[in-house]
This record gives sequence, structure tokens and C-alpha cells, in this order.
Amino acid sequence: MSTLNRINRLQSMLREQRLDGFVATHPIDIFYLTGTMQSGFLVVPAAGEAVFYVRRSVARAAEESTSARVEPLGSLKTWKERVAANTPALAGACALAAAFDTLVVDGLERLKAALPQASWTNGASIVRTLRMAKDEAELSCIRRAAKLVDEALAEAVPKLVPGMREIELLAEIEYALRRRGHLGLMRVRAAGSELVTGIAASGAAVAKPSAFDGPAGGEGLHPAFSKGAGWSRIEPGEPILLDIGCNVDGYVIDQTRTAVIGELPADLLAAYEASETILRAIEERLRPGAICEELYELSLSLAAELGLAEHYMGFGPDAVKFVGHGIGLEIDEWPVLARGFRTALEPGMVLAIEPKFTYPGRGVVGIENTYVITPDGFEKLTISREGLWKLQPDMGLPL
Repeated sequence: MSTLNRINRLQSMLREQRLDGFVATHPIDIFYLTGTMQSGFLVVPAAGEAVFYVRRSVARAAEESTSARVEPLGSLKTWKERVAANTPALAGACALAAAFDTLVVDGLERLKAALPQASWTNGASIVRTLRMAKDEAELSCIRRAAKLVDEALAEAVPKLVPGMREIELLAEIEYALRRRGHLGLMRVRAAGSELVTGIAASGAAVAKPSAFDGPAGGEGLHPAFSKGAGWSRIEPGEPILLDIGCNVDGYVIDQTRTAVIGELPADLLAAYEASETILRAIEERLRPGAICEELYELSLSLAAELGLAEHYMGFGPDAVKFVGHGIGLEIDEWPVLARGFRTALEPGMVLAIEPKFTYPGRGVVGIENTYVITPDGFEKLTISREGLWKLQPDMGLPL
């Protein structure tokens, strides 16, 4: 789907909601709608031409934009007149939407002052709904990202030996990914959230909770970034969580594999096998029309039946309240497999599904795949082999 088609779909949604326009301020939303990630305000009227008012770089935006006319933003004091000249429908009283979830209060106040004739509403759900279903170009990027992760893990994991630090393993994985074209970051929409390539951590360290909304935290290198890989050494017999992403042309894959040097303790092995059982049960129902909330409830009931409810998706008050999330330009897109999310799955939706079990002081086990919903079911986009990855204690090579 071209960016112009995305603009057209957005305009149709605006008309359905009786809105006169949408002002995109978030760089990811601007990129989705125009093909460029320069800074500024993208004004999309309910009908007519979209105009991207660029703060910088105007030249780069003009080169890259495929769906909106590009103009310099200039002074906000005169912006009202330029918007009125380019888009007469917004010259007088009008109803505009913007994504408040990514717009700081100061930014919103500046927009209100620049366009005082407008009444404003939160359009975050509009753009997040718009982005749920991926087209073939988007899926191609995610498939490529999955291939790069598979290749990078195949290159890096055999280098793991007892006593290796977590950050050393992650660095090997990141090096292999970057050489293959990984952009080097995983974008997150949630305010204040940051992510690097992922987690490569083990034992008690990976089971430490963090501010990040996930079942595995990790100790990190410092309280300034207290999640993910840290300085701890990876030892035989403890679960190693390889929760790794990759970003190709802006689109991300998210997957998890569990490894061990030698053998896992019996109860952790049983918990890992339970994660695969839950994933298979969700897969059986993963098709158009399936309700997100019901898939999450299924996972909860299975975890309880297996006697592992207290460890499911975290532990105690730090447990998270989902088992899957949409993924695309950001790692936390819609839909979400969680309570209250009554959305029915549709073809083109991409989800990362990640049943995991957390044992404080011992580690985290689980599996995660990324899927796209197809007209008759799903396609698994993740291609790395499943099952527990066992490594020889003396050589670091897969058994």
C-alpha cells in the first residue's frame, strides 16, 4: 500500500468521525503517512491535499515524501494563514485531531495557539487503528528482519561459553545484526520507554523486574538503563533468555528463544514446555475473527491448569497483563492480547505472542514468535528453530 493510500484511508476515517483534519506530530506517524521522518507538522484534511510543514530538513523531506506536499514550517505566528491558504476547509472553525499519546502538553498548547480556530480531540486511536493491518511492503521488511535475527543468532550464540558476561553475548548478537542492516534500535510508542536490540541475559539477573512493561526485566548495566543485559556472567544450568529484535527499514521483528549451557532444572524445563503448550493453543485459534481478549484469557486458564499461574508473564505485582502485542514500526502497536481489548483479528495484523514464566532469583523461560494474520489463519514470520537451545558446557556449540 502506498503512503498516498494510507492518507486516503486516514481521510475516510476522519470523515466517518466527522473530523475536519488530522495533524500528525509523531515522527513515526509522519513516516507512515509520508515516507519521510523529518520533523514538523503533517496536516491531513478530511478531503484534499495533505501538506507537511517541515521544521527540518525541508530538502530531505521534499526528496523523500511520497504523499504530501512539503513546505517550510516557518514561524508558528504566521502558520495559521499558510494553513488557511493551502487548506481552505481549515480556515474557519474546524474539528482537528492529533495523537495526544505522543504529544507533550507544551506541544499541544503551541498547536492550539497556532490554530485558535480549531477544536481539538485525541486522535491516537485513529492512527493506531490505521496502522494495525500491514501491507506487503511492510511485511517484506518484517520477514527480512526475521531472517537477520536468525542469521545473527546462528553466528553469535555458538560463541557463548560459561562465564561469558551477558553484555558480551548481546554485543556479539548486535554486531552480527548491525552488519546485516539492523537499524540499531527498537522503537517504542509508550511515553518514556526506551529499548535497545533486546535482552540476552540469564539466571537471577534476567528475572529482575524493571520499569519496562514486559515479563523479563534484566539488571542492565546501570540504574540509568536498568533493564536488559548486564555485567552478570552466564553459568551452566541457568536459563538464558534471548529476547531479540531487529529493525529493517523501520519495521521490527520480536522473538524469544530460551537456551541453557548443559541442562535446565526439571521445574524450569517443565515451565519452558508449558510456554510452548500455551503458544500452540493460541496458534490453534489464531485466525480472522478471533477476539484478542479471549486469546489472553485462554493463556491464563492454561497457565493455571498447569499449576504455573503465579509465575506467568512475570511474578507477583510485577507480572504484566498481556500475552501478545501488535508490532510494526513500533514494538507496542495494536492490537494487544489483553483484557479489555475486544478487537477481532483481521488479515494483515501482525502480533508478537510471548508466553513466559518468571522465577525470581532463578531466571525466565519462554518463547515468542511474530505472526501475521492471513485470510484463513496465520503465517509465522519468525523462522528461528523452536525448542530449548542446549549448549555444550565445554564448547559453546549447540547440541
